[in-house]
Amino acid sequence: MSTVTIGRMALPAGDDASERSALLLWMIFTGLSVFAVVLLWRFGLIRLMVASDRTYISSLIAVLYIVTCGHCFWRTRAIAREGAAARRCRAVLASVDGAKALDAGATSLPPGLVRDHIASLATKAAAQDYRAVDQTLLLRTLADRLRGSNGFGAFVSDTLMKLGLLGTIIGFIIMLAPIATLDAADKAAMKTSMGLMSDGMAVAMYTTLAGLVGSILVRIQYYMLDAATQRVFSDAVMMTETYVTPALERKGADKGAGKGLGKGLETSP
Repeated sequence: MSTVTIGRMALPAGDDASERSALLLWMIFTGLSVFAVVLLWRFGLIRLMVASDRTYISSLIAVLYIVTCGHCFWRTRAIAREGAAARRCRAVLASVDGAKALDAGATSLPPGLVRDHIASLATKAAAQDYRAVDQTLLLRTLADRLRGSNGFGAFVSDTLMKLGLLGTIIGFIIMLAPIATLDAADKAAMKTSMGLMSDGMAVAMYTTLAGLVGSILVRIQYYMLDAATQRVFSDAVMMTETYVTPALERKGADKGAGKGLGKGLETSP
């Protein structure tokens, strides 16, 4: 199997590829979305939407969607880095001298949120004399820190949906406004009213479509981001329960055995 050198260690190349799987998946999805936009622009549908929507709500939805894509890329990249750091931490802890990496605040581990969690866990274990280590509260903190600003996606998705609904209401208002003053005998007024009704219907339909499509695409992106975040958290839990907690409790057992031996030597004649 080919390997990738990281610092002094050699990790399998497959691990390096899996570390970037979340970012690669986001790039594939975004590439398909850009391809769809190019096709819509090629056939003039986007220009028609912008020209027909006099409220510019559809354009606002598009701008918000682009900003949200940038935020999702930033968060996905951060999670990919945390996943890479977690795998490096696991490689160090699984080595023969892995228990020594927990000394001195676990500073020898690769930096990241998982390393910070392990350092806090080691500090807590030392403070309670290495008795049974419960990391429930620390894991909650780690989960919150890993999620970070992922909730921004749900907020934007809901906002895009409501902007589309707002455009629908405004479009129907524009469409129904001429009916109150409509005179069937005046052909010129009838023609003008029909034009206004058509404009109102275009606003309602385009804003609704833009809001629905934008909301769905944002949901898909942040679903993938949340899944990647959950994988990193699960790896961290598995790693700490498998390597860190037993090593800390083993230190407590060795320390207790050392104290017992010292007392035995003191009481011996």
